[in-house]
Amino acid sequence: MRPRTLDELVGQQQLRKPGSPLRQLIDDGRSLSVLLWGPPGTGKTTIAAIVSGQTDRRFVEISAVSAGVKEVRSAIDAARNELVATGRETVLFVDEVHRFSKAQQDALLPGVENRWVTLVAATTENPSFSVISPLLSRSLLLRLESLTDDDIRGVVRRAIDDERGLAGRVTVADDAEEHLVRLAGGDARRALTYLEAAAGATGSDGVVDLGTAERAVDVAAVRYDRQGDQHYDVTSAFIKSVRGSDVDAALHYLARMLEAGEDPRFIARRLIILASEDVGLADPTALPTAVAAAQAVQLIGLPEGRLTLAHATIAIAAAPKSNAVTTAIGAATADVQAGLVGPVPAHLRDAHYAGAKKLGHGQGYTYSHDEPYGIAEQQYAPDVVADKRYYEPKEIGAEAGVRERWERVRRIIRGG
Repeated sequence: MRPRTLDELVGQQQLRKPGSPLRQLIDDGRSLSVLLWGPPGTGKTTIAAIVSGQTDRRFVEISAVSAGVKEVRSAIDAARNELVATGRETVLFVDEVHRFSKAQQDALLPGVENRWVTLVAATTENPSFSVISPLLSRSLLLRLESLTDDDIRGVVRRAIDDERGLAGRVTVADDAEEHLVRLAGGDARRALTYLEAAAGATGSDGVVDLGTAERAVDVAAVRYDRQGDQHYDVTSAFIKSVRGSDVDAALHYLARMLEAGEDPRFIARRLIILASEDVGLADPTALPTAVAAAQAVQLIGLPEGRLTLAHATIAIAAAPKSNAVTTAIGAATADVQAGLVGPVPAHLRDAHYAGAKKLGHGQGYTYSHDEPYGIAEQQYAPDVVADKRYYEPKEIGAEAGVRERWERVRRIIRGG
């Protein structure tokens, strides 16, 4: 059921619209390497196959899980030989490129720079942190969005009717269809796997009812969604329990996620976000605890990593809560997006180059360490936001002390 053309691809309207870079790559046959970043089951492998099929290029796939530098170089050498011998280009698809080491990613560069291959690399992690800069700068980054329930429903219905799928041999009841859609959690591949299992479990009447669907899907998935909860519902409940300081509830949802096979790195990332979003400076140890937990999980993995995740979950759930950091950066970002940027005050501009003094840069700047308490009265923000108050500390936990000091400092800086 893998889509054969870009028009058959489900979702990702932003990538399929006329004139988009992906359209140009396929319709114009351009030799352009791309990085596909998105959740599992959103079409990364499919897009690579479409690029190959619709442009009549040779398709070679390697997985970062099993391939090493030798395999990468061998694939690129074969692509170069094919190009010289026949003039046919090669699409080299690298799945889970974030798992490649720096040396392995470096091995891809000659093929990309010399256009021996059209690299299509897929990752579920932010490429800014997981892909080396030279490869990132030589590739077009395309962000894939999670598929909606309607997208998944369309995938299921097409597979039921299409000759490449079930060709109408089975009928799926409405409640069974909704169950499959919920369990898929935005993953088209998972939806098709569940549908195939359910279709194989039907009786002579060829009807997939809710009971058949529930019995057929993977045991872990059923356990994760025994009462109809979705992956995202459990994650949401975990986040809100930590935010709400209910340690016991947070541990319950943590255990559910771990038992269902959730990636522990995903949980660790959520804890890092929670530490800044919901605790902030009310407990300055929350963020280091979360980051340490994430690093520990990377080092030791499971099952021992569950202890570290529980440690961080309890610490962050039990910590005093403040969203002052969240509201502060939100307010500052809103002003910037609204155009309240203004020129940097002249006395703060860089004065370390020839001609800076003639422009008045740096003149009148007061060195803070020469002033009482190490704080100088002077304007730091542009005129348009000079009187803005973004950070408003709460009188909760350690942030109460931060609030008291910041009020004194702000009065000195602004001459109040």
